[in-house]
Amino acid sequence: MQLVDADMQRVNQMILDMAAANAEMIPEIARHLIDSGGKRLRPMLTLAAALACGYRGDGHVKLAATVEFMHTATLLHDDVVDESELRRGKPSARMVWGNQASVLVGDYLLGQAFRTMVEVGSLDALAVLSRAAAVIAEGEVLQLVAAKHLSTSEDQYLQVINAKTAALFSAATEVGPIIAGSSGKVRSGLAEYGTQLGLAFQLVDDALDYGGSSMTLGKKVGDDFREGKVTLPILIAAARGGDADREFWQRTIERGEIEDADLDHAIELLAKHQAIAATVERARAYGDKAIAALDVLEEGPYRAALEDVVYFCVSRVS
Repeated sequence: MQLVDADMQRVNQMILDMAAANAEMIPEIARHLIDSGGKRLRPMLTLAAALACGYRGDGHVKLAATVEFMHTATLLHDDVVDESELRRGKPSARMVWGNQASVLVGDYLLGQAFRTMVEVGSLDALAVLSRAAAVIAEGEVLQLVAAKHLSTSEDQYLQVINAKTAALFSAATEVGPIIAGSSGKVRSGLAEYGTQLGLAFQLVDDALDYGGSSMTLGKKVGDDFREGKVTLPILIAAARGGDADREFWQRTIERGEIEDADLDHAIELLAKHQAIAATVERARAYGDKAIAALDVLEEGPYRAALEDVVYFCVSRVS
């Protein structure tokens, strides 16, 4: 998103400044994640949404940095919960510094995020982002409850990713029109855009876990499978398969009894029942809804940039 390149440079510098601390481990761990090649998609959305609404000032830069800090904190916590070994193709922070350090630094980053929110001086923006932080944490708990349970319904799974992923996308785009003083209609439209984009983004990630690459994913292909995560592709394949297929999913996902060839067999079953294609189709439908939500904005370069983000997200998998 070249339109916001200059502001993103300011965001990146602010992120480094916010990560400064007396405890040397804090900036080390923060920089480990920050420098690992993330797309910075969420802060770019905050910048583009604010500028699309005509905002002129510095508050959007601070809120964009806040959004990225919230995201980074959740990554640190997620990797501990999931016992992940890789993050964006590099050893996860927990593998380098341990679980305790990862959790504590994640807490520090959240604290810095909230301090920066307050500096912006918008009570509405603070309310949106603080609510998102609570929803994200609830989503992680919901995912923990649903993990390894094939009885999870598609609606329940969508509830999980709505909280775990889409909530921050929605908050990232809603705070832009808030600080720009836009109408409630524009604010609601951009919040809806973020929600639908977040759902599309997560479903594509679910599909990529069985058909992407480690470089694309930033983790090992099949990590969701090995961690016993019940995602939409598995729910679809289990529902469409017979007794033998269901027994396979129960053994591997629910009981965690995974053998060397099981990932390959899982991918075969997903292909057989067109579960990846169905997941991608669902993601594209959410992407279409995201683009439709942008009708609250006038035509222009920033609206076009927000549309391009949708196309980028859903085009990561064919």
